[in-house]
Formats: sequence, structure tokens, C-alpha cells
Amino acid sequence: MTEFLDTDVRYVKGVGEQRAEVLHGVGVHTVHDLLHYFPRRYLDRSTVTPIRRLRDGEAVTVVGTVQAKGVIPGRRSKRFELRIQDEGGGVMKCVWFRGYQWISKLFKKGERIAFHGKVQQYGRTFSMTHPDFDKLDDDGPALDTGRIIALYPGSAALDRVGLNSRGLRRVIYTLFKEHGLKLDNLFPEWIEEQYDLIDGRVALRAIHFPKSQRELSQARERLKFEELFFIQLMLALTKQTRQEVAGPTFDAPGEYVHRFLDEVLPFDLTGAQERALDDVIRDTQRGLQMNRLIQGDVGSGKTVVAVAALLHAIDSGYQGAFMAPTEILAEQHYANLQQYLDPLGLETRLLVGGQRKALREEILADIAEGRAHVVVGTHAVIQDHVDFAKLGLAVVDEQHRFGVMQRAKLFEMGDNPHMLLMTATPIPRSLAMTVYGDLDVSIMDELPAGRKPIKTRLRSEKRRGEVYQFLREQLREGRQAYVVYPLVEESEKLDLKDAESGFEKLQAEFRPYKVDLVHGRLFSYEKEDAMDRFKRGETDILVATTVIEVGVDVPNASVMIVEHAERFGLSQLHQLRGRIGRGEYQSYCILMADYKRSAEAEERLNAMVSTNDGFEISELDLKLRGAGDFFGTKQSGLPDLKIADITEDQPILTQAREAAFALLDRDPHLRAPEHEPIRAYFDHYYADRNLGFARVG
Repeated sequence: MTEFLDTDVRYVKGVGEQRAEVLHGVGVHTVHDLLHYFPRRYLDRSTVTPIRRLRDGEAVTVVGTVQAKGVIPGRRSKRFELRIQDEGGGVMKCVWFRGYQWISKLFKKGERIAFHGKVQQYGRTFSMTHPDFDKLDDDGPALDTGRIIALYPGSAALDRVGLNSRGLRRVIYTLFKEHGLKLDNLFPEWIEEQYDLIDGRVALRAIHFPKSQRELSQARERLKFEELFFIQLMLALTKQTRQEVAGPTFDAPGEYVHRFLDEVLPFDLTGAQERALDDVIRDTQRGLQMNRLIQGDVGSGKTVVAVAALLHAIDSGYQGAFMAPTEILAEQHYANLQQYLDPLGLETRLLVGGQRKALREEILADIAEGRAHVVVGTHAVIQDHVDFAKLGLAVVDEQHRFGVMQRAKLFEMGDNPHMLLMTATPIPRSLAMTVYGDLDVSIMDELPAGRKPIKTRLRSEKRRGEVYQFLREQLREGRQAYVVYPLVEESEKLDLKDAESGFEKLQAEFRPYKVDLVHGRLFSYEKEDAMDRFKRGETDILVATTVIEVGVDVPNASVMIVEHAERFGLSQLHQLRGRIGRGEYQSYCILMADYKRSAEAEERLNAMVSTNDGFEISELDLKLRGAGDFFGTKQSGLPDLKIADITEDQPILTQAREAAFALLDRDPHLRAPEHEPIRAYFDHYYADRNLGFARVG
């Protein structure tokens, strides 16, 4: 079957060289791609509204024949108008103000077209402005007399070579008619029965040519399940492979772990911290390589768990590595680790770029000879030229900022050290099941004792006076504050000017308090100096662009004012808010937002006010942005989804995951004859093209 599916699309009847070139431009290279070029929507004859029954403001589909067309001059600009008539004799206008020059060339009198959009009534005439449209002219009885017609993603290039929805339907219909029997049903009976799925071949035909709404619904469910199943199988195989990898066997926690928890740490662990540490201790004593992710909200105390895990490695005679995505963050962690490890007489070294040659050589010698117990740095600490005497555990912070292939390399480094990954970006459950589906996960959902939930308020410009009055009261009590401005690439110069102007106003407004400014255009040492002054309490108000998003920990900072808060994404606002509330004082986040804001911005801001729960926020963020934007397919290493949506299809995702893991429990190497189609399809389309380290058998 895969040989047939790999046939170049140019050899499909009705395609040829010219059309194939255009199809390549929309990602269709083979028969497999063409069959999976799914319709974007469907025209169901039962949902077409006759023009005589239209109502003002309705969003509808109208099908009619072009009666007249023309470019109409206006007082300010020209417009293109089209007049259509439907089978009931009703007449409607379609109007385009933008792009009328090229739109006017797309239509011919007598063509039958479906228009989709909101209608407006002017007197007795109904009109649609800038509607979506699909040409429907006679496809012959097989394709256009059925009640549901597939409408495909289009482009000007596809239209030019006759591959609009009508043309694509003809090509795909012929393909099914002549070669449909060459397709395999991928799943065995037990999966189809258990999850109530229709035959895969029927689903693939029905997604293009559904006989009823029920069949279309069943086809969508089957194909979504199939798509998610193969991603989950990829993760299950990766997990299966890793579970067989031997790793260092640690002893029971010893002197360093106990002294850290009993003498050095000034507070007791939360229940979530204890559970996460227990998971790590159990994993590292099994003799197999640990691959565990600690997922915890901002300020949940993940670093403390990581330190205890590193000390567990040292107790067992091993070294530890602690990796962060940026040098600033690595330096922050280095300072924190020194506070914890110095009292225990342990050596922590920092390895970053730009160090003097002599210092670097000294650090490398300490690592190679085992004098360095823990090495902190960017992912450069595990490059080829760094030789550990006995590396037992690698901790990776903010691990989602390391690409998936880097993550794959981490698992294979040295003598299979244990891997402890941490992320402070709460990942929605649906996304965690895919992005981290090959890992064991510990979730930390409690704040350390003494931390008070941050109070978040939404304020408009007219209340700036009372916001500043509140800030003065906080400063008088000895607290510090951040004032954050947005900085986006497209308007960087204007944004920077805005931040600088805000800085000058705050300097004048808050004399004699010390106000400082930090932004991305400063040299690294200038940024670090400004941050250090703020940490030491020499600065009262730090005005910043989003460079403070991660890596700054100032327990005395209790106020954050976010200017133009409507311009920030939800996760970004939550990460920023996590910079305060890190000490014993009640903290406040004040979102200054423009009175005129979009409905989506309003939803984001209201979510920030109503909850501090990063997991709740991440679910809403995923819903608003979609999976691709939330976590970038490239970054996550996941294949593009053609029909499934992990935001909308979480119940199907859960079932697909269950089925993939159950399949491997039954048949770990997919050797049973009934599983051969799955094995062949997986090896062909998933094993090498995506994560690159999951192969059957």
C-alpha cells in the first residue's frame, strides 16, 4: 500500500506536470498527500438559505447564478458588484471594496456559485460584503447531486490550473473509483470495536464524498483518531525504548540530602515537592535511566527539588549538571545553588561563554577530575569537549526552550545519566500528552509555605493617579516595583521610545525614589548591572521591557505594573506576574489596559484577574491561540496535524493514547499479522520523519 500512496501526484489521472507543480506549492506531492488534503468545509443542500428567506445580520450560505457584474465608481473609491439569482427567483448583491481589480476577473455570467457570509439588508435588497465563495458548476451526477459537497482550501494558483473545489473533487473521485481497493484498513478489529470506529477506507472516502452528516461525523472521528494514534504510538515506542536503557543506580538518600533538608533549607517541603522528590528517588534506584519532567507553576519550588536530586546523585558518588536556556538564567541558578551547596562544603562551577581561557581550563579540569560536584551552564555543559569524571544526573530547566532534537541528544550523552527536566510554563493536559507523552511527569501544584497569592487588578488610564498613589504607599513601606512595557519586533523603535518616555515620567513623578531602566538593546553587562542594583535594593522602581520575563528573583519586589497589558499574550502575562510574590509580602499585579480592546484581549485580561492558577491559564491560552502558536510545531517536534485539533479533540486524544499503549502491551514489536499494516505505515510515515529516534522492533 505504501508504494501506491507514495506515487507522485503528477501520475494521478487528471493531474499531470503543470497541475502537480501547483499542488506541490500547497504541500501535495504524493497520492497520500492528495487523499489527506481534507476539505475545509462542506456545502450541505439542506443548509442553503433561499434568498427570499434571508434576514438582516444572518450568517448564511446562498447558492445562485451570476446575472450581472461590474465595477461601480464611488465618491471615495470604486467597488465591484455581482448580482446573483437563486432557483427561487430571489436576487442578492455581493460587493467587494478591496481587491476589486482581480476579483472582477474571477466570475463569468451564468456560473453557479455558493457564497458564504453575513447578509445586510438595504431597503428591499440583500447584500454580502467580501463573502467567501466556491464555484459549483456541473460536476456530473456522481459529485454534485448528493446533498453534501466538499469545499477545499483554495488559492489563485490552484484556480488558474482548474483545481478549485470542483476540479479537486473530480480528480479525487476518479482516484477512488480506479484505485480505492489498493488502500488498506490500518487498524485491527479489536481497536475498531473497542473505540467504535468505522473502517479507515470508508472514512477516507467519506471525508471527501460523505453520503450523510452522520457518515461525515464518523469519518472525521476515525481520521482524527488515526492521526493522533500514530503520534501517540511514536511517543509510546520512544518511551518503551528508553525504559530499556540502563542508567546509574543511586543509593538511598544520604548525608547531603538529609543535611540539606534538615539544616540548610529554611522551610519544610510542600506536599507537591515531597511527591516529586519521591518520584526522582524511586526512579534513580531502579538501574534504568530516569526521564522525568517536573511541571510546576511559577514559584512552586522546582529548584529546591532539583537541588535535592543533585545531592542524591552526590551522595551516590556521582556529579550533577544543571542546564538553563540562557546565560542570565544559568547565572541566577548558579547563585542559588551556591547558597545551598556551599554550607555543605560542595563545589559548584559555572560554565558559560566569554570566560577567560585560564578560568575555563581550570573549570574543565575540575569537571574531568571530579572536584566539581555540580556544573551549571547552558546546554554547552554537555558538549563533546566537556568530560565529566562521573556524571549521574542532568537537570534541564525551562526544557521546552531546548529543541526536541537537542532533547534527544541529551538522553544519549555520557553513560546514560538520569534526566530531570523542568518547566515553569504550565502545559495544558492535552498538549502535555503529546509534547511530553514519552516522559514520566510529576506535577507541582502547591506554593511553598509563606507565599501569598498575588492580587491582580485591571485598571484604565483614567485611574492612573490612584495606581501611582498605591505604588507610593508600597515604596514607603520599603517595597520595590517593576513597571513593564511591551516590546515587539514590528514596532520596536516606537515601543522603546514609549518605555524611555515612561521611565522619564516615573523619575519625575517619584522623586526621590531611584528609578532604573533595562531593555534589550543594552549590553549584557549593562542589563546585569541594572538587575543587580535592583536585587540589592539600590533601585526602587525597575522600568523594563520583557527582558525580565525569566531569571530575576527579588523577594522584596511586591508590585508589578504592566503597561498596555492588552498587547501581551496570556502566558507572557502569567510569566511576568511570577516575578513578584516570591517573598513574604503581599504582592500586587496591576494591568494597565487601553479602554478600546478586542474581545480576545478582554478575555485574556479577565482570566489574569480571576485566577493565579497557571494550569487554568494555560488551558485558556491554548484555546485562544491554538496548539501551533502555543508551542510551535517546530519547537515541539510534532508532525503537523491535518484534521485533529488537540485543543478540541482531547477525548479522542485520550482514547488514541490508550490504544497506542495497549497495542504495545499486546505486541511490543508489532509482529502479529493483524498489526502489520500499522507497523508498515508507522515505519514509513513516522519513524524517521519526526522525532527520529522511535523505530519499531
